[in-house]
Amino acid sequence: MANPNKVRGTAWESAVRNFLNAYLDLVDDEGLFLDPFDGLNVRRPAQEGSRDIGDVHAVPFILECKDVMNPAVPTWLRQATAEAVNAGFPYGVVVHKRRGLGVRAGRVHFDVRTWTRTRTALGLSSRHMVERYGFTTTVRGLDADRWYLTTNVERFAALLSDVRAGVSRRAAL
Repeated sequence: MANPNKVRGTAWESAVRNFLNAYLDLVDDEGLFLDPFDGLNVRRPAQEGSRDIGDVHAVPFILECKDVMNPAVPTWLRQATAEAVNAGFPYGVVVHKRRGLGVRAGRVHFDVRTWTRTRTALGLSSRHMVERYGFTTTVRGLDADRWYLTTNVERFAALLSDVRAGVSRRAAL
């Protein structure tokens, strides 16, 4: 019998992948890729070698997906950052399932550095980034490595679409 935690984690990764592909119009009504060779398709990569490369690849983001009761966001964010480096992607974020809610309500956590780099790439002010994508801030103590910003999967999908489209600051105002 398969490990129930592994089964739940795989189901969450697949749900996130499927939601993002549908949101970005990369799949048809049956969930099949419109272009299977499109490098922008959101995928669950096969793990190879000793270096983890993340659970879901949504260019230019690596998503570390978590379906657990007790969050450890700062630790997960360090893991996501390392996996992004291993995979050669610029951004690593965490997608945490919220019990009893659908995939769009899942929480997407950014460390401060990744959030700032993404905001800069979009050409947005901090205020516009927060307003446009609904981010909230968690500050824990004086150690900035434990601070993070959070939005939901649906708003992250919009951010992903905008990053891919290269939205400029002028377009956002």
